[in-house]
Amino acid sequence: MIYEKIVSRRTVRKYLQKEVPEEILKKCVDAARLSPSAMNLQPLKYIIVNDEKLLKPVFSTLRWAGYLPEYQPSEDEMPRAYIVILLDKNISEHSGHDAGIAAMSISMVAYDEGLGSCILGSVDREKLRKILKIPENLRIILVISLGYPAEQPVVEEMRDGDIKYWLDENGVLHVPKRKFKDIAKWNICEG
Repeated sequence: MIYEKIVSRRTVRKYLQKEVPEEILKKCVDAARLSPSAMNLQPLKYIIVNDEKLLKPVFSTLRWAGYLPEYQPSEDEMPRAYIVILLDKNISEHSGHDAGIAAMSISMVAYDEGLGSCILGSVDREKLRKILKIPENLRIILVISLGYPAEQPVVEEMRDGDIKYWLDENGVLHVPKRKFKDIAKWNICEG
């Protein structure tokens, strides 16, 4: 069941304008909190953003689709919540892989609850710091957008080495993935 969910979950950039229940947002962060942490340092902190007055300002700090710059949510398709993942530099200067693990935990809990998500690393961090009044000891690592999906991206096998996602004539986002045989070796790594 977990495997099937991981396989079917896709990044969502366009959302229905329906409020995300606070209980789901708490569940997402709690899953991240309980996820593995290098040396169990637990240096990550989280800001849950769902205040209507902050959604647009946070939205303005994010870049959405590197391969399709014109493909981004309009104001009528904006996320209805965000979770900002922060590194507390007073605990550790290095997030290691903690932020990636936490982001996946958040995304999978959200997906299990019927939400879409997008893990964003392309962020105007200084602008976001000012908007959310984030102190200097907290480094902004990732922002995860959340909401009920207004699109259904599809995965497909990568062709001719092209990893760029693309839109078809119906506006459906296609996401190419490498073949298993091209990324995994058994026991040793020759050739």
